[in-house]
Amino acid sequence: MRRISTGLAALMVGLASLLSAPTAGAADVVDVVADAAEPERRRSGLYVPDANPAAYRQAFELARTGQLRDAAGILAMAHTPQAVWYGDQTPVQVERQIRDVARDADRHNALPVFALYNVPGRDCSNYSGGGASNTAEYKAWIDAIARGIGSRDALVVLEPDSLALVPADCGQDDAQGTLTAARYTEVNYAVDKLEPLRGTRVYLDTGHPGWHTVNSIVPRLLKGGIARATGFYTNTSNYQTDDANSWYGKLISSCLAYVDGGGDAAACPNQGWPRADAQAWLEENVRVPTSRMKHFVTDSSRNGQGPWTPPPGKYTDPQDWCNPPDRGLGTRPTLRTGDPLHDARLWIKIPGESDGLCLRGTEGPEDPERGMVDPDAGDWFPEQALELVRLANPPILGGG
Repeated sequence: MRRISTGLAALMVGLASLLSAPTAGAADVVDVVADAAEPERRRSGLYVPDANPAAYRQAFELARTGQLRDAAGILAMAHTPQAVWYGDQTPVQVERQIRDVARDADRHNALPVFALYNVPGRDCSNYSGGGASNTAEYKAWIDAIARGIGSRDALVVLEPDSLALVPADCGQDDAQGTLTAARYTEVNYAVDKLEPLRGTRVYLDTGHPGWHTVNSIVPRLLKGGIARATGFYTNTSNYQTDDANSWYGKLISSCLAYVDGGGDAAACPNQGWPRADAQAWLEENVRVPTSRMKHFVTDSSRNGQGPWTPPPGKYTDPQDWCNPPDRGLGTRPTLRTGDPLHDARLWIKIPGESDGLCLRGTEGPEDPERGMVDPDAGDWFPEQALELVRLANPPILGGG
């Protein structure tokens, strides 16, 4: 067994000591691990937000039954830098919440990651449906976020699925494309409001490399205002490998540069090309220095085992994105990727929180792949959280 680091071993000792206290509870667990986030913050330069309280409850229950290694793994996961999500709050609420987190991150000399998730028609009104009622309401919400951030540093992951899943993609638009046009207006407004802030960098949605081709997503990025944003992000809440995400990002950035020089996005190589052929095309057609190209960030929160391959022919709709079994935590968040175009690997999706009720084309109510009813989207999923910890790659308790 890989040796557990000194810090995590100390966490487990602290957890074990709580078991002898008859009044010990989840709050005591929080006290024991209050400083655990500081080493991760210092190493990555990224902000560690307050964890989902259910993570502490699960860790305490695991420790109470003697499963100290699993308990420490859940706590290590919860105290790794990850995004803070905002959606459905009123402008007054979100301004106050954003300001509080931005101030706390500033005090710790750390960069907060804000995932904004409130665009009208969010998620095509499916598992994570909701969002602002109309464009005017959304603009007021973005204005409040801008006031909350102010001049402090922030990395903004703007509206997951906003460009990869526009209203026209799910049959929710009229013949004139009114709602899709509004979506682009809303995303552009957010870019123009947030990117000019002194310390803010805004990244736009591309879905993931198993979804849109480069040729498909680049025109959407252009309509969404990528020219005025820092860049784009990929793999949010998905499971594609680091290698696939990095290559996809390079292809998109290169295609954007090619189009900016007068080229046609349809001519760009996509992720389906043989890499040698795509690389040769890039060397011949894209000679823009990386300093003038659009950068990207990726989500590595749950991609340690890569994407799930459903059993062939078993499901009419496998929903391979929805709480797939036997996945693991991925590469730790970092601002040092070694790639001048790749600004950061982040944990954008909160690992341990459910993707929603997964029926995979069956009548349900159980997820047939798990033999249980999955928690609602955003609720804590203890069984999945434990899988992510146990199958993490690299190990969440490794090193030392």
